[in-house]
Amino acid sequence: MKWLDALPKNRRRGSFPRCLLFMDGDRTAVADNLTKLVGLPDVYVEAKDFWMPQGLPKPKANGEWDTNPIEEAKLGDSIGESRRFLSDDQRKEVTSWWLAVSERANTPNWDIASTCTVGEKAGLLLVEAKAHTAELKKDGKPLDKDASAGSIANHEQIGRAIDAASLGLKQAMEGWKLSRDSHYQLANRFAWAWELASMGIPVVLVYLGFVCAKEMSYLGEPFVDCADWSRVILEHSRNIVPERAWGRDVKVGSATIKPLIRAWRQEFS
Repeated sequence: MKWLDALPKNRRRGSFPRCLLFMDGDRTAVADNLTKLVGLPDVYVEAKDFWMPQGLPKPKANGEWDTNPIEEAKLGDSIGESRRFLSDDQRKEVTSWWLAVSERANTPNWDIASTCTVGEKAGLLLVEAKAHTAELKKDGKPLDKDASAGSIANHEQIGRAIDAASLGLKQAMEGWKLSRDSHYQLANRFAWAWELASMGIPVVLVYLGFVCAKEMSYLGEPFVDCADWSRVILEHSRNIVPERAWGRDVKVGSATIKPLIRAWRQEFS
């Protein structure tokens, strides 16, 4: 697969190339795959929706590769195609909620993001994808010893944002314990889902396990099937995300968060 050579060396195995393969194809096929992945009767993605990444790198006439299609989504006040997920005002709102100093700082990347319809409302489908156990991180958010004043301010702001999300989610359902200082990756995913829902945007948050990623066995156990992946993510999120939240609507203001555990076998060789 020559397109793999266009990817950074550390991203040629595991979940990243599988996400690109999953999102590659004509627009109707990709929309159908995303709808099938969610698997709920009131959630659907259509060919007219917008999503990122947009598939595999594409060969150019000069023999080089166009890597624009592989760009991952950001929902904050960024540049490029990511600006299509939210309005200008919404991007500014989520960025100021997350960052104290936006200059030279970033909001989180999403493995897959797509606009979608939830019920009769415009919503967002956000996907966090894994292919082996080593991709699940328990660490807190790092902060360098020689961090700048802006980085320190952002570190503190992100902590406040996650704390607010955890408190807000507790109002809908007991048992949430999101933290900047432990399982940061998990915490920021649910914090962002909560903030978007607080803005009236329904969110479908999918934790996607790509099963049978055998090439990754040297780093961590690949997931065998959906039951295995579900067991792993439930254990990973224990005492942070209430188990009963998975697969249910979590009401936040006028919108909902739908946290889902899904598995997919994406052939890759």
